[in-house]
Amino acid sequence: MPKGAVLGYNSIFRSAEGSLRRNSASALRERPQARVLIIGGGINGVATFRDLALQGVDVALVERGDYCQGASGASSHMIHGGIRYLENGEFRLVKESVLERNRLLKIAPHYVKPLQTTIPIFSTFSGILSAPTRFLTHKQGKPKERGAFLIKLGLSIYDFFSRDGGSVPRHQFRGRERALTELPRLHPGIKYAATYFDASVHNPERLTLDVLQDGEKAGIGSGLPGGSARASNYVSLVSMDPAAGVDATAGSVLLRDELTGEEFSFHADVIVNTTGAWVDLTNKAMGTASHFMGGTKGSHIVLDHPELLAACGGREIFFEHTDGRIVLIYPMGDRVLVGTTDVDADMAEDAVCTEAEIDYFFDLIGHVFPSVTVDRGHIVYSFAGVRPLPRHDDTQPGFVSRDYRIERSEGPASRPVAAQGGKAAVVLSLIGGKWTTFRALAEHLSDDVLRELGMERKVSTAKLAIGGGSGFPDSEEGIQDWVKGHMSPGLGADRVSGLLTRYGTRAEDVIAYLHAGEDRKLSSTNELSVRELEFMAGNEQIGHLVDVLIRRTSLAFRGLVTGELLNEIAEVLSAQLAWDEARRDAEIQHAQEVLQRFHGVTVHSLVA
Repeated sequence: MPKGAVLGYNSIFRSAEGSLRRNSASALRERPQARVLIIGGGINGVATFRDLALQGVDVALVERGDYCQGASGASSHMIHGGIRYLENGEFRLVKESVLERNRLLKIAPHYVKPLQTTIPIFSTFSGILSAPTRFLTHKQGKPKERGAFLIKLGLSIYDFFSRDGGSVPRHQFRGRERALTELPRLHPGIKYAATYFDASVHNPERLTLDVLQDGEKAGIGSGLPGGSARASNYVSLVSMDPAAGVDATAGSVLLRDELTGEEFSFHADVIVNTTGAWVDLTNKAMGTASHFMGGTKGSHIVLDHPELLAACGGREIFFEHTDGRIVLIYPMGDRVLVGTTDVDADMAEDAVCTEAEIDYFFDLIGHVFPSVTVDRGHIVYSFAGVRPLPRHDDTQPGFVSRDYRIERSEGPASRPVAAQGGKAAVVLSLIGGKWTTFRALAEHLSDDVLRELGMERKVSTAKLAIGGGSGFPDSEEGIQDWVKGHMSPGLGADRVSGLLTRYGTRAEDVIAYLHAGEDRKLSSTNELSVRELEFMAGNEQIGHLVDVLIRRTSLAFRGLVTGELLNEIAEVLSAQLAWDEARRDAEIQHAQEVLQRFHGVTVHSLVA
């Protein structure tokens, strides 16, 4: 296991929680087999889990950390066609991405929202001569800014791909005077500004959880113990099962519960490796060494900066920096997200945002908003992840394909199985993939699995609403009506609106739970109550305190974690998850360590 990959999330707890029965992991131990085992709980693994469950496949998924903890949770929070991929010649990927963007706006409207995007342009014809070279060689060469002509051409192709089923307006060009009227803090040296629409996902972690729960729900009623769709976070693959005896079957792997340290064998006919940048390491653990991956690290910072927020005018500012890297600045609520870098990743090191990257972000902000001053005091959160890209040798990181492919191999059969002429388990490894195309990718990967199993597709997910996107209001007026219709004594408009934002229309289930018993808000935040935390603990597979702070809520992302908040949430979770005093204190310390080590956030504890 690479240094830092999960160490900070798991290692200090195994001795502290040996007696706790975890329902999600228990369901795997009690019936240790399935037709398909998916390893990796990022968005692509979870979406494949959902798709296969909808086809009636007996499927299990394990994730060594928390769902959406890795690259899926470290994205730029964009659902986009990828206009810059046109220069790579990846027209298929751009077309698929635009179509999937439009689909997600319809099937996941609770989390995926239209995002107005503006490109500041400083020249007219720059880059025309160098673009063909970049297109043919995929090498950056000397950075050369793309001018209005190239950007206009790219946006026209973008609009063309979006013509069928499009749900966003077409692009517009503005001259300097009009552009500065709309966005007066832009660099006064611009010549044009191009504006178009993509989309953003403000809460990728909760969208991933919604997709997962759709899959689990699809497996209910199968008649199989635990259902035909079982998933557990904090369960890792150790190896192919070395203790397999004469009764062993191909596809027996050894799994470990990372919260208790318990190891157990699990069998599957098909193993799907969706561990992202760790695909090769996972295959090596299964005895099928591969050399598919060459991930790059991308970092981001989150700023509490009202002046910069106002300068953005509610839009994403998307542009090419002086080094040729495509970067972005855009508002998320009352915060501003800035990213991203694209550097070759060292898998032996933690993926964290470095001081050099922060300097880079400040420089790019000054490139387009020279009158806005930003310093480290404005940073409330930072994050980084390793993109699951294929090996790219001499190709510049920015030109590595964001498309995906599926590699098939056969895992090594155990000795008894080989001696008996048994067939080894099939291993399908996912190489690449991006957030925007997760639904289409999962459909493709699931079709490959179904082919291996001799089954046919029963259900398409193309128009199937995801979780709390079902019945979600389609206008601001509709949202206000929904909020008013669910208000009650103790649940005012702000609280109901917050629940709708966090859960989509699944907030109805949460509200019903809140009303079913005595509740009170936390004193450390107006955004959570005791019973909502109890609901999360009972329904959302919380393994650690930090899961609530980073992935079940956006409290850490917005820089709202305090020592009082840590203590209060830990106290409520202790009662629900059978944490004793030592475990509670360890969870608080662990949350502090994760926030500091991976996100640059220092929170002082109130624990004596």
